[in-house]
Amino acid sequence: MIVNLRACLSPKLNFIFRNEAKKVTSLFVSTHKNDMRFSENLTGHNLVEKNPLDFVSFDHADIKAKLLDLEKPCYVVRVDGKIGFTNEADFYRANDAKTGQVEPLIALPPLPPQQLGDPEFRAFHRVKYAYATGAMAGGISSEELVIALGREGILSSFGAGGLRPARIEAAIQRIQRALPQGPYAFNLIHSPNEQALERGAVDLYLKYGVRTVEASAFLDLTPNIVYYRAAGLSLNSANQIEIKHKVIAKVSRREVATQFLQPAATKILKELVNQGRLTELQAALAEQVPMADDITVEADSGGHTDNRPLVCLFPSILSLRDEIQEKYGYARPVRVGAAGGIGTPQSALAAFIMGAAYVVTGSVNQSCIEAAASEHTKQLLAQAQMPDVMMAPAADMFEMGVKLQVLKRGTLFGVRAQKLYEVYRTYDSIETIPPQEREKLEKQIFRRSLDVVWDDTVAFFTQRDPEQITRAANNPKQKMALIFRWYLGLASRWSNSGEKGREVDYQIWCGPAMGGFNDWVKGSYLAEPHNRRVVDVAHNIMTGAAFLHRIQSLKVHGLHMPAYYSQYCPAPLK
Repeated sequence: MIVNLRACLSPKLNFIFRNEAKKVTSLFVSTHKNDMRFSENLTGHNLVEKNPLDFVSFDHADIKAKLLDLEKPCYVVRVDGKIGFTNEADFYRANDAKTGQVEPLIALPPLPPQQLGDPEFRAFHRVKYAYATGAMAGGISSEELVIALGREGILSSFGAGGLRPARIEAAIQRIQRALPQGPYAFNLIHSPNEQALERGAVDLYLKYGVRTVEASAFLDLTPNIVYYRAAGLSLNSANQIEIKHKVIAKVSRREVATQFLQPAATKILKELVNQGRLTELQAALAEQVPMADDITVEADSGGHTDNRPLVCLFPSILSLRDEIQEKYGYARPVRVGAAGGIGTPQSALAAFIMGAAYVVTGSVNQSCIEAAASEHTKQLLAQAQMPDVMMAPAADMFEMGVKLQVLKRGTLFGVRAQKLYEVYRTYDSIETIPPQEREKLEKQIFRRSLDVVWDDTVAFFTQRDPEQITRAANNPKQKMALIFRWYLGLASRWSNSGEKGREVDYQIWCGPAMGGFNDWVKGSYLAEPHNRRVVDVAHNIMTGAAFLHRIQSLKVHGLHMPAYYSQYCPAPLK
């Protein structure tokens, strides 16, 4: 935002604009030691004949410091043909010092990182920044991670996907003790092959009063997510709908976004009423509000992703939101945030400029000390470059051919998982796999016989989801899928626990944002994994985005600035 300098000055300085101050129209093309110049005729004002230049900086370092002081306004002035910067509106002081004339050129307001994004997001979730960290399944987004961010007023989602109910319950209790007033969220991941787990998570969230969930990997709305949303609806004393269960939906497809932007399907609501899980009033209210309060547009991310570019996907979903808002006329429009590829101040700023209400980071947090990933995994992530990722079959949707994005540097998981899927597609059962092919699988990937793997699989699902074993008993193809999912499921656990001897099989969910982050922090204190804390990462991405917004505002106004001024280096928190 560019503002008129006169509006920024204190009332006592209004006299300096007296009597239609002389306009300056000469083209300024010469450069000075700070290498600043304007490319067009710029109209300024002859201000004052007295000005102690202590407030105005002309050298590189001092100018950079004033640009970085985001809590204060920033003024660009010209003194004796030189471009200078100051944060002080009252840079005129009456004294006897003889100085040159000070000509105001540009005035920018304060821009602390708290101002980026939609203020409604901050107010609704009671957070400091329009910034959140997305869930990483298997508890990688750990209690420590969620609590560290929550204590700083930053929203984070616990990675409940793939965890047993007892583990999720323990996490809820710990996080609620540490953050009784929030903010925090819990992930609800769509589990088409394990509906019992999805419903069990919802039951726990309702039991403990978890008020915010991040819904991810949904292909269609399920009764579980609808139940969670509608069970929190009521009317207040003013006969207005109160939404006690907040939903942040991560989507990468318009058809899925549509379902979350619209009210819940009447058919699902009726079924829940008939089952006694919802009241008639709750079902009626659910037909008047959207399924989600926030839609996170997930582009090329780690884990489940469609690899779609944010610059194409985000405007499409934003336009869809506007269409549906016009149709339903919600009292509070659904906010649209951005995720996937957000790992630097530049990428965050790009999202905000496109209209994102908030930004969400993912992969970059996995390399932080609070994440529940092994040290070996964090070291691999800290070395990753943007091309060091690939798509591999997903354990939770293996039979459907759904893939997720993983790190390929330092691990063979992606290649081996793809091999298993090719075998699954080619043969109808374990017994029909050629002996030589089976031997390779047993020696190179499983490191044990497939019969032993099946025994382990039966023991696992007997406790977790017995129905899986029942279906596999009469379906050889399903049995083969469960055996192959043994490897896919354990590979992510090996990565988290640091299983010795299985390093080449680590499944590490990762998107290209990790490489971008590593390039950005190179040479800074965040280059080393042991210095990476999620609060530091959040603060530096948001502060850097606000700083770069200020730089771009100056450039848009015609100020040519050397690259030095556009470089934001991560700085330790004070």
